[in-house]
Amino acid sequence: METRNHQNGAIPKSHMSRNYKSPKMKKIILTLPILILIMSGCATLLTGTKDTITFNSKPTGAIIYKDGVEQCKTPCTIRVKRNLGDTDIEYKLDGYETRLITLDKEFNVLSVLNLGNLLGWGIDALSGAVMKYDRKAYDITLSKNTTTSVINPSKINFDTKKNMVELFVQTN
Repeated sequence: METRNHQNGAIPKSHMSRNYKSPKMKKIILTLPILILIMSGCATLLTGTKDTITFNSKPTGAIIYKDGVEQCKTPCTIRVKRNLGDTDIEYKLDGYETRLITLDKEFNVLSVLNLGNLLGWGIDALSGAVMKYDRKAYDITLSKNTTTSVINPSKINFDTKKNMVELFVQTN
């Protein structure tokens, strides 16, 4: 095959077969795997794995528990880790009924950026980033505890021979 000078009607190099070892092509080949890794776990990278949620109560001063562990006293704001399961929060205040709520969640649409990337979906699922907390504030009104009773015995007998205690309560 004859190649001629461009002025004499030669085929320009840009129309000839490309050299895949060019610096530009090397850069593309090196960046592609990095881009794939970066796009893995898109929701995890772009939105994080925790949401900031505010808890309020009427009356104030209720203790907030998550998974049985005290978090704060209302009004307060905490960072709550996302997960695929339900997240239950308890409001406790002396003299009031304990309230248990489940935090509302919704699908995190940024997870869709994973497309067919199973690694990305797995990362987002394990980190909880596939879901996000829908509400950023919870305002709860606590009800007085009406089931609390105080026993005021009029007489107490201890029988040590029978290992027994007798309480005598007088009703009106």
